[in-house]
Amino acid sequence: MASKPDTSSYERFSDVTDRLDEIVATVRDKGTSLERSLDLFDEAIALGTRAVDLVDKAAFSPEERERLVDES
Repeated sequence: MASKPDTSSYERFSDVTDRLDEIVATVRDKGTSLERSLDLFDEAIALGTRAVDLVDKAAFSPEERERLVDES
């Protein structure tokens, strides 16, 4: 079984989304093999988990929290 990709170096949400954009572009390239696409899929899943962790740890101001609740 392959190990889970290490995403600990991604400390900002924007870093995660930038990498996800790169993954999408690579997978869309017709020259990318199925095996490579599956590896990137695994990385994308790990990045999604990392993004959730970063959002959960974010320190929102009371105004930001209220805005988030109002928008949902």
